[in-house]
Amino acid sequence: MNFYTADPHFFHENILKFCNRPFQTVDALNRHILSNYQSVMTSVDDLWILGDVAVVHVDAAPELSAMLASIPGRKHLVTGNHDKPWLKSLPVWTSVHGIVEIKDSGHRVTLCHYPMLTFAGARHGAIQLFGHVHGNWPGSRNSVNVGVDCWNFQPVMLKQVMERAETLPVNPLWPTVEPGTDI
Repeated sequence: MNFYTADPHFFHENILKFCNRPFQTVDALNRHILSNYQSVMTSVDDLWILGDVAVVHVDAAPELSAMLASIPGRKHLVTGNHDKPWLKSLPVWTSVHGIVEIKDSGHRVTLCHYPMLTFAGARHGAIQLFGHVHGNWPGSRNSVNVGVDCWNFQPVMLKQVMERAETLPVNPLWPTVEPGTDI
C-alpha cells in the first residue's frame, strides 16, 4: 500500500511558529510525526515523502537516518527545496526523484513537491499530489496537498486524497491551461 506525506520538517525550530504547529519543541514534533508514520506503515508498504524531510545540519544525518529507518516499509523521497544533497544520499531511501509518476490502485498519480497547474495525464483523470505550501492551500480538484499541516500530521492513502479532491474546487485556471477539458 502507498502512503503519502510532505513537509515534516524534522528538527526545524522555526516551523513551529511559521506554520503554527501545536508542539512545544521540535523534539515533540519529531516524535509525533514519526509515531504517526510508524503507526500506519507495515514492512510491505511504501511511504512517499514529497519533500522537505528535515531542516537540520548534516551533523544530524545519523539521527535522521535512524529515525527514517525506524519507519517500516520502503521510503521514497520526492525532493523539496530544503532537501540537501547529503539528505538525498541517506541509505534509507528506496528511490529519490525530483518528480515521478506512479500507478496507485489503477490511478495515474504525479508526485512533486510543488503544486502544478497541469501534468501528464491531467486531461485523462490523473491526480497530482504535492506539498511545499504547508497549510496555505489545500489544492484543487485534481491537485491535492498531502502535507502534514493539512492532514493532522498523518500520512494518507490515495483513497483519502481522492475523497478530499471531490470536495475541492476546480482550479479557476483549468479552462485556460487545459481548454475543452472538464474535471
